[in-house]
Amino acid sequence: MTTGTELLEGLNPAQKEAVETVDGPLLIVAGPGSGKTRVITHRIAYLVREYGVSPYNILAMTFTNKAAKEMRERLDRLVGSRSDLLTVGTFHAFCAKLLRWEGHHLGLNSNYSIYDSDDQTTILKKSMELAETDPKRYPPRAVGSVISKAKSQLWDAAVFAKNAQNTDDYFEEVTSKVYRHYEELMGRNNALDFDDLLMKAVQLLEAFPEVKKKYQDRYQFIMVDEFQDTNIAQYRLARLLGEGHQNICVVGDPDQSIYSWRAADIRNILSFQQDYPGSKTIALDQNYRSTATILDAAKNLISVNGQRIQKDLFTDNSKGSPVEVREAYDEGEEAAFVIAEAGRLVREEGFKAGDCAVMYRINAQSRALEEACLHRGTKYRLVGGVRFYQRREVKDLMAYLHLVYNPQDDINLGRVISVPPRGIGAKSMQTLSSWAENQGMGLFAAMQEIAAARLAGEPCPISVTPRAATAMADFAVMIEKLIELSQNAPVVDLVDRVVEDSGFRSYIQGSDDKPQERWENILELRTTAQEFNAETPPDGLATLLERLALVADVDNYEENDDSITLITLHQAKGLEFPVVFIVGMEEGLLPHSRSMDSEDQLEEERRLCYVGMTRAEKKLYLTRAFRRSVFGSSMSGLASRFLRDIPAELITSGDGGISDGSRQGNIDRAKLDMPPKRPSWNTWQAPTPVVNRDAPVTARPTLQVGDSVRHNAFGEGVVTHLETTSADTEVTIEFAGGVGVKRLLLSFAPLEKV
Repeated sequence: MTTGTELLEGLNPAQKEAVETVDGPLLIVAGPGSGKTRVITHRIAYLVREYGVSPYNILAMTFTNKAAKEMRERLDRLVGSRSDLLTVGTFHAFCAKLLRWEGHHLGLNSNYSIYDSDDQTTILKKSMELAETDPKRYPPRAVGSVISKAKSQLWDAAVFAKNAQNTDDYFEEVTSKVYRHYEELMGRNNALDFDDLLMKAVQLLEAFPEVKKKYQDRYQFIMVDEFQDTNIAQYRLARLLGEGHQNICVVGDPDQSIYSWRAADIRNILSFQQDYPGSKTIALDQNYRSTATILDAAKNLISVNGQRIQKDLFTDNSKGSPVEVREAYDEGEEAAFVIAEAGRLVREEGFKAGDCAVMYRINAQSRALEEACLHRGTKYRLVGGVRFYQRREVKDLMAYLHLVYNPQDDINLGRVISVPPRGIGAKSMQTLSSWAENQGMGLFAAMQEIAAARLAGEPCPISVTPRAATAMADFAVMIEKLIELSQNAPVVDLVDRVVEDSGFRSYIQGSDDKPQERWENILELRTTAQEFNAETPPDGLATLLERLALVADVDNYEENDDSITLITLHQAKGLEFPVVFIVGMEEGLLPHSRSMDSEDQLEEERRLCYVGMTRAEKKLYLTRAFRRSVFGSSMSGLASRFLRDIPAELITSGDGGISDGSRQGNIDRAKLDMPPKRPSWNTWQAPTPVVNRDAPVTARPTLQVGDSVRHNAFGEGVVTHLETTSADTEVTIEFAGGVGVKRLLLSFAPLEKV
């Protein structure tokens, strides 16, 4: 436990002012690496220690479970045993709790399910069938995206339909019909999706003044982290809770607003001073993370943007090495350089593999990087791969738990009814579904009717085979027993019973598909369930399901000394690494082609690049390729305009070019805008390599088709084709070891004949 005086020790003047500013609305503009989490936690502890505010009266909301966990751990140390009274969590987690406490006002059962993206897709496809909407003409993903954005603007199906009538957009008209069915099906399943959590929490507070006052009275001090990422619903939620006492403190940085595609609205933070007259603004402008050179490069980049709150970032850190900008022929050579350079840093400069992160704009860029890692035998960790909680066996077991908690959940019942197979086929399920719908009940309730008829010695009420009827009745009885157990037993005991009673253990262990690995995943889920044993049943089950439903890719990120991290720029938000490589610095990729027609979108792309650059502590590399294959097609592109925003004196191209032994040297900045040239056989000429005139020239090997060669990164291969122009020679090589065919420029490629 820390005293009030100790809470101010070690803070810089701006941080100290932010901690000591207690009353009224406060905007803290926190630059990257400025210690904002420290300020937030110390401010909360200061309220408790110096002002005597009860932790029960403090609410802190952020965006990721990882950030909330870090905040909670720090507060445990700063506040002590009373920290349990604090409400600290993500927006979604807070809304989930609020709706379990007060959702009955909206007619919502407290044991509702939270559907993940897979479950949402299932409901969406059913809704499109009911709306007679052709999924080929109207892709479900696009329809779902429109519904999601509508909810973030607090438009339920009725409001959306009304707005759709006032537009000529036929897609919106079609979506409005799907949305209506989607809303009905979600209600029938007693389920909410992520957007519902926010929308319904706001609807609750707006429609029931007594509920709003109850929570305004409770949460007398509110703190919101990452305020630049809030959407309309999140902004409205914070405003409703804080409008009585006005003790609302928001922390954020408009320069790091990168989620407009998730309906985040940068105007929320830009207009805070107008929305809260008399508010105070404090800028945290000292960076503790990056070298002076990296920070200066990032500052120059972001200064081009117009939608900003001005601040002058500075650091007392050393100048550090220049930002390294490298050009490769294609994505394969780019990836080979990045992974080889990371290896060199580990061997020669004392870094660990876990210090290195490679960041990219789109997930498709990871393929070449993964191949390069595999070729060099480099361990890597792909953030955003198949998540643990998305693995089939884990989803199946979680579906059982969802059904036990919420028997109205037809989606999860449909998932587990044949896991393991129990003699209930698709035709029997369709018959059951039709009968249940005619009776106005869910699937589980219909199965209970079958079980009741059997117990009473009456015939089965639906037309299915005797085997299917018996299996349905047995299933209903099993779930009823598990529901009864869930009311009294710890979560882990419930998990054990589900695994045994359902036959799930035998099903997994007898599988031909990686049975040991899949069973280990079940044991890992059991370990997770043990964390909730201390909670009184059935609250432990509710908390477990809620926690796992809201987990995100980056929440599971943990530092690892021996693996390079491959991660998208969006996922990297909130993380930091000693060494950062940003690949794909090309027009059409970063900035993305979709942003080209919108100045607002271009500014967001620049912010995204800024976020990536400011993750770096010691070394920063920016790489581009003259030619890149994306989604099955090859494209050539200009160097990213963002490279022009970095002063020449802050960058270098290194002394060895893209690969060890190549002849490429410093980038000619005057040519950054020049389109790459290609061979005449493809309507464009080969790019003229930029050469360091002061560097020793390595003689190109004289090659012909059939020659065996060795490449520093790709290994040994055989020349299969040569294409020579006045500028260069493009050589096609089939490499061994699974690397495959690569087309390389002879002036770039570090080749030797063998």
